[in-house]
Amino acid sequence: MSLNLDGVVMRVSATAKGGVIDSATRLRFVQRGARVLGRYGGGSVLRGYLVGTIEGARLRFRYTQREASGEIHGGASTCDVIRPPGGGLRILEHFRWRTREGSGTNVFETDAAPNACGDSSGA
Repeated sequence: MSLNLDGVVMRVSATAKGGVIDSATRLRFVQRGARVLGRYGGGSVLRGYLVGTIEGARLRFRYTQREASGEIHGGASTCDVIRPPGGGLRILEHFRWRTREGSGTNVFETDAAPNACGDSSGA
């Protein structure tokens, strides 16, 4: 599966016990070739950034975020990118904090839309 996440906006549909994102969090991607950048925020996260790479349907990145508490935290994630039968995209993020205890899995989804993702040609 060859994916282009450039311009994709995702919402959180499930969060891990050790996570701090929630249903108010939105994630926006920029992709150039295999390089992927993301910006997210909402809920208890004022602003967050991710930097990583995508290979096939596997996304790997490091993230850092400033929380409403004023704290700055970060970690690393490995993600499985899935195209559900109904359309859109789903990301299963397996994260591990580096600045606090904890790890878990979060789920991000796009709304089903015809052009939510495409192949990586021209990216």
